[in-house]
Amino acid sequence: MNVSSAIADRDVEWKDSITTESSFVRRLLISAAFLYLTLFLFVPLAAIFAEALKGGLAAYVGSFLNDDALAAVRLTLLVAAVAVPLNALFGVAAAWAIAKFDFVGKQVLISLIDMPLAVSPVISGLIYVLLFGAQGWLGPWLLEHDIKIIFALPGIVLATIFVTVPFVARELIPLMQSQGREEEEAAITLGASGWQMFMRV
Repeated sequence: MNVSSAIADRDVEWKDSITTESSFVRRLLISAAFLYLTLFLFVPLAAIFAEALKGGLAAYVGSFLNDDALAAVRLTLLVAAVAVPLNALFGVAAAWAIAKFDFVGKQVLISLIDMPLAVSPVISGLIYVLLFGAQGWLGPWLLEHDIKIIFALPGIVLATIFVTVPFVARELIPLMQSQGREEEEAAITLGASGWQMFMRV
C-alpha cells in the first residue's frame, strides 16, 4: 500500500513538474502581460482622460453641448439605427440558411461572412474608394446623377455594415446548429410553410 502511494505521489509530482512553471517564469509572464496592458491600454486611457479634463470638469461637460459633438452623436446614432437592423436581418437569414440547410455555395457564403474579419480595414476602405470614388468604377455614374457615397452618410453606413456583419451570423450559427433540425423537419412534414416554421418553431 505504501509503495503504491509513493508511486502515485511521484506521478503527481512528475505531472506537476511538466505542467507547472517555476515561480520566476510565472512572475516574468505576469509582468510582461501587465507591461503590455499598461503601454497599450492604461497609458492611452490616462492620456485621453488627462487631455479631456485639462480645462476642468465644467469645460469637459460643456464640450458635449458643442455643435460638432452633437453632430457627431447624431451621426453615430443614425448610422447605428440603419446598420443594426440590416445586420440583424442579414445575420439571422444567413445563420438560418447555413445552420438548417445544405446547398451549393454554402462554404462560399461562410467565407464571405468571415471576410471582414480577415481583411484589413485599410484594404476595405481602398475597395470602397475604387468602387465609389470619383475615379472609381462607379464614380462617373454617381457624379452624373449627383449621388454621394464616399465621405458621406451612405459610405459610413456601408463601411459600418461591412465591418460588423459577421458578428450576428457567427453568434447565431453555432446556436442554431446545436438545436438540430428535427423540429423544423417535423413542421414541414405537417404542412407548415417556411415562414410559419421560422416564426413558430
